[in-house]
Amino acid sequence: MDTTSTLIKFDNDGVCNFCKEYEIVANDTFRRSKEIRATILNGMLKEIKTKGKNKKYDCIIGMSGGMDSSYLAIWAYKNGLRPLVVHFDNGWDSELAVQNIKNIINKCEFELYTYVVNWEQFKNLQLAYFRASVIDIEVPTDQLILAALYKIAKKKNIKSIISGNNLVTEEILPKDWLWWNKWDLVNLKSIYKQYGEKSIKGLPSLSKKQYYYYTNVNKIKTYTVFDKLGFELNDIKEELVRNYNYNLYEYKHYESIFTRFYQGYILPQKFLVDKRKAHLSNLIMAGFVRRQDALEELKKPTYPLDVQQSDKEYIIKKWEMTENEFDRIMKLPPVPHENFGVEKEPHLKKALKQMELIFKYKILKPVGLFK
Repeated sequence: MDTTSTLIKFDNDGVCNFCKEYEIVANDTFRRSKEIRATILNGMLKEIKTKGKNKKYDCIIGMSGGMDSSYLAIWAYKNGLRPLVVHFDNGWDSELAVQNIKNIINKCEFELYTYVVNWEQFKNLQLAYFRASVIDIEVPTDQLILAALYKIAKKKNIKSIISGNNLVTEEILPKDWLWWNKWDLVNLKSIYKQYGEKSIKGLPSLSKKQYYYYTNVNKIKTYTVFDKLGFELNDIKEELVRNYNYNLYEYKHYESIFTRFYQGYILPQKFLVDKRKAHLSNLIMAGFVRRQDALEELKKPTYPLDVQQSDKEYIIKKWEMTENEFDRIMKLPPVPHENFGVEKEPHLKKALKQMELIFKYKILKPVGLFK
């Protein structure tokens, strides 16, 4: 990590605050004794199975085809869970990701529900973020994925969502390298109002009020696994390849063509952010990579330049924009997300009362442009 992040601070020994924060989180979660972690994990499994008793599914797992979500599905299989596996298709899946999902689903004999988002609407939303020159163009994907999971859980009366959030390999990530509030519907709607085209009514969305309703009225609970289980990267890679015909990606989160291009081209070119610094720092802290090897890795391009060029051509064509417009936007100065407003934290009791009325009596469709 370096001063690319404005939030970094170094002590007299050259150790940064991100490393120190990693140690604190690690010691409070996946570095606890195996006995403590096993007790918590077993209690979690019992709770999920009890809530899902006599139901077709006892939980939902979102699966991208990446390593974390893929191994999460395998963990669920080994522990006798009956998940509905949900894949959010936003139009950017790589062929490799599709094949990885298929291989694991077939091996575990799980049911796959592919949530296909309306491409024209999603494209318009994604383009609005790009044209707004905000740093986190992945908000539309991240917010809509979680919104879809809650929407499906409510519809199918599933009370448990298992998350692939992985503190072992993802704890270090500066908040100035992304939008810290991914689920801010006010921010999303404001960006779209200024830079979007046509209607995006019908896309799933998740405001804070909706979140409170899902978690407090519908009693849908999200569970994390890797902070209790731990994550032995090399062992997991070997198991995925050997037993599940899994094809490894060269870089983290590159199962999506757009994510590959966003992290490998847009972020470093427009925002001077190389997320590999955070990804590799996590691996160093977890003991999976030596610091010197990570520094050598950073000397290489984010990913092959010829692939970057082909990705650029593909994305411009799929976005239906000209190369001149793309290059013009890339040269615009970054704009803070805060310029578009921030969703306030609603009063819990008032929010729940409002949402109960909305959903029970259908006084209004849930929040704004979306349903």
